[in-house]
Amino acid sequence: MPRARRMMRRRRVARVAVGSAVMAGTAGAVHHHQEKKWAAQDAEAQQEQYEQEPYEQEQECAPPPEQEAAAAPEEDMTTKLQELAQLHESGALTDEEFAAAKQKLLAD
Repeated sequence: MPRARRMMRRRRVARVAVGSAVMAGTAGAVHHHQEKKWAAQDAEAQQEQYEQEPYEQEQECAPPPEQEAAAAPEEDMTTKLQELAQLHESGALTDEEFAAAKQKLLAD
């Protein structure tokens, strides 16, 4: 093969290699840019979700005011009944006194 043809063939191979490298570099740069864009979008979505979650959690966790008011007397009554039972067991209250105090507490 003449020398000129070999040189032409080498140049074509070199052009293809250079062209491929340029395309690969461009594709890599575009891919990197797209990855950054997607990451920014994900960060925005997470921030929006974080900003909405505390409000939603407060609504779900906070019991209605009626339930709060109803829960306090029941706990208080339970505590008082336990105190009466302890007094009765210790002998400080007789059976009649215990029954009367319990009826009075349950009537209120």
